[in-house]
Amino acid sequence: MTLAGAEVKPREFPTNRGGLCQKGWTSGALLSSPARLTTPLLHGKPVTWDTALDFVAERIERIQRQHGRDGMAILGGGGLTNEKSYALGKFARVALRTSQIDYNGRFCMSSAAAAGNRAFGVDRGMPFPVTDLDDADVVLLIGANPAETMPPFMQHLKAGLIVVDPRRTATAERAMLHLKPSPGTDLALALGILHSVFVDGHADKQYMNDRTTGFDEAWRIAAAWWPERVERVTGVSATDQRTVARLLANARNAYILTARGTEQHATGTDTVNAWINLALSLGLPGKRGSGYGCLTGQGNGQGGREHGQKTDQLPGYRKIDDPAAREYVAGVWGVSPDSLPGPGRSAYELLDALGRPHGPQGLLVFGSNPVVSAPRSAHVAERLADLDLLVVADFVPNETTALADVVLPVTQWAEEEGTLTNLEGRILHRRPALRPPDGVRTDLEVLQELAIRLGQPAERFPTDAETVFAELGRASKGGVADYSGITYDRLRAGEALHWPVPSADHAGTPRLFLDSFGHPDGKARFIPVDHKGPAEDVDADFPLRATTGRVLAHYQSGAQTRLIKELTDAVPESYVEVHPDTAARSGLEHGDLAKVTSRRGEVQARVRIVASMRPDVVFLPFHFPGDNNANRLTNPALDPSSRMPEFKVCAVRLEGTT
Repeated sequence: MTLAGAEVKPREFPTNRGGLCQKGWTSGALLSSPARLTTPLLHGKPVTWDTALDFVAERIERIQRQHGRDGMAILGGGGLTNEKSYALGKFARVALRTSQIDYNGRFCMSSAAAAGNRAFGVDRGMPFPVTDLDDADVVLLIGANPAETMPPFMQHLKAGLIVVDPRRTATAERAMLHLKPSPGTDLALALGILHSVFVDGHADKQYMNDRTTGFDEAWRIAAAWWPERVERVTGVSATDQRTVARLLANARNAYILTARGTEQHATGTDTVNAWINLALSLGLPGKRGSGYGCLTGQGNGQGGREHGQKTDQLPGYRKIDDPAAREYVAGVWGVSPDSLPGPGRSAYELLDALGRPHGPQGLLVFGSNPVVSAPRSAHVAERLADLDLLVVADFVPNETTALADVVLPVTQWAEEEGTLTNLEGRILHRRPALRPPDGVRTDLEVLQELAIRLGQPAERFPTDAETVFAELGRASKGGVADYSGITYDRLRAGEALHWPVPSADHAGTPRLFLDSFGHPDGKARFIPVDHKGPAEDVDADFPLRATTGRVLAHYQSGAQTRLIKELTDAVPESYVEVHPDTAARSGLEHGDLAKVTSRRGEVQARVRIVASMRPDVVFLPFHFPGDNNANRLTNPALDPSSRMPEFKVCAVRLEGTT
């Protein structure tokens, strides 16, 4: 494979086994894109780095004099390396001393993280290696479409696949059983299957007695959700619910995996806990050859939330309101614990507060494009436009850079060293393949230069990735996500290191929970949860439920993939998948331009008539901007625990554009 003239040789790797998806094998085209940002922009005009950084620092100081420390905010990204995530969190708490920092991973895995912490005492997406799935007899996959979103992963799903998804996706096409619940009813479905497990005699009662607590409270709710009742709510037959319970119970090796489709709801945490309850009733977690796991959605979805860019966390997955954690991390940073701010607003709450009287008046954005990716996105664009200062660090222009006062051109994946933590908790070392273009700086260099201008010593914010990683290791020591025994030398030598790695002679922890779970008593928790349904219901004006998702050719907000001709040729514009009867009722035919309207806004999309769609559901991809932006429709109702918005279901109507 050639990346902008550099030859890159393939090698065997256990998670993808040398495979790439369409986005992967075309990624080299982005490196030489004429759209690449290579010069700082101030109010849209090229300037020197000193001019841009001096302007940013002066504005930050002015805003914080007028509005206090929390007058400045930071929005990070789940695609940033561990080093950049760590440095960004440190910059917020030490240089800016603001509590107002969160990241777009709040829109990704936050519900699964909250549920994992409640049930297991630890959040790691997959507490076992991906290769363990190779020997599975049955895998229950809820709200995931890896055949399009991460095709190499499908190599590990060899038999016995059960898919829960309102759509007949490319993944569902490969399943032996496909359950199609109405969007927003996954929790009820999980309760129905749990009911079947217990009533039909499939529960692993010895495991439940030895390794769990709380079943009685959870069962008081699940007992009322017999499969026939669940069928009326979800549309999934009672027979299929009982079949899933039987298949999981009779399997020698069984896994339950969740992803965004079941998590991106205002009840996302409870819903994931319902699926974990099912796994616990069958005795799956913490045993070789079985378990519960969560599929990540971004390149560093796991590591990005472990080391400080999440508003309530310090490095090592420590809680920022824990006095002992504050004292320890402050000691590593060489500051007073009292100087560290407390927790701030979550991502959507932060965006919603921008420019308001008691909200941040300035925002630094690293690795995120909220104008496309945030719910109620037109409102978010309005909030960004009201700021006194918007600074965006990125390597390609996007819809958020278009609103920025200052755009800072930074390096991208093939031009920088760093680490990422994959979905199984394995730390990966990424080497640079190319030199960055002239005029481009790393995010670490940007943070150091700003920190110096804000009165910090340069050595407090190093720019060498290996030096930052060594400090990250010290800061995470003793935390849940302990990286202190990991070094670049060990990673360069090819060691497979899954956190926690608490010492230099520790081999890592590829399988968590084999002996005990993360709670003080060593037991997992059944969490009592009940079905509430979507945050908004359909009515005569908005009779359909819309759900959103990814497609094979594009990634996240599409800012990168929409610059690659092969990918835009494959999917050049947004579309809406519609059942034939639903299209006919709206007077629409395949290929027509339709208007989809929710209580928050409207979008235009090309009609795709899909016979397998539920008649009460429409689907839109979320990779497109402007009039095609599906997140103009989505509901910012937030999960009370994870603060996840309800991306995956909202009430809409469908009509022609004339």
